[in-house]
Amino acid sequence: MYVLFCPCIQDAALRARGITRPSDLALFDRVRERCRKFSVEMVPFPCPETLFLGPDREPGTFLERLDKPEFPALLDRLEAQVREMIARRGQPLCIIGVNSSPTCGVTATYYGSNGEEPPKRPGRGVFLDRFCGIRAFDVTTFSRYRIYLAAPLFSQAERTYNATLARLLETNLFEVYLPQETGDDSDTRQESEQHRLFRQNVEALEASDIVVAVIEGADADSGTAWEMGYASARGKPVIAIRTDFRRVGHHEHVNLMLEQSAVVVTSSDDLFSALHSPLLPGPDG
Repeated sequence: MYVLFCPCIQDAALRARGITRPSDLALFDRVRERCRKFSVEMVPFPCPETLFLGPDREPGTFLERLDKPEFPALLDRLEAQVREMIARRGQPLCIIGVNSSPTCGVTATYYGSNGEEPPKRPGRGVFLDRFCGIRAFDVTTFSRYRIYLAAPLFSQAERTYNATLARLLETNLFEVYLPQETGDDSDTRQESEQHRLFRQNVEALEASDIVVAVIEGADADSGTAWEMGYASARGKPVIAIRTDFRRVGHHEHVNLMLEQSAVVVTSSDDLFSALHSPLLPGPDG
């Protein structure tokens, strides 16, 4: 299993001068961490901009720097090299690109002002666009893989469901923190243990990228609701799964405050789609 990735994720010096921020380097690190954790090989794309303009270059849009008659010929050669490699190795799991790049953007690219259009426009960069049949993720999306699984854990059925969901998430290349696996499964704890579990769970919430919440039943579990609210207040995405077909209102699956602070899905397939699982088929991530 391998991914194709923009080489600046591995070597930020390949980027145009002065555009790389510490937050970019942190994202690149997280992408590499995810691939290492799940034994996904990283295979770099060639860098069209470096080959065409050199490594020490000023930033610029496609129209400013790359809209030259000889540039498409370079892209043709590089595309042929990549497709030959894919023919040998098989289809990659996905492509990991860097948004705003004129060549390797995924959902946004600095193409340049054309008439009244803004310089930044939606869509893939001119090189990644040649591989539109392969699912692609921006580094920001691919780097979000640490999940806090918030769910009731008071019965064997609940704990079994939670563990099954956690294993499915891990199979889809997500790291999962599951509170029931840290000792949060008893009503006979000492007060010191209560404090320890609370601190540990809050620390895990802080370290997570996404909260997945199980909100089955007539009403959401109170602990799960607290974790959802905490995550929302911290600006973390919350995806709630509810396969229960009952509704609390004409426009609501569950409590309004929970539903408005989360994306509610009704199946595991929809959950993995909302999480942008790299294992799902499709051209875009």
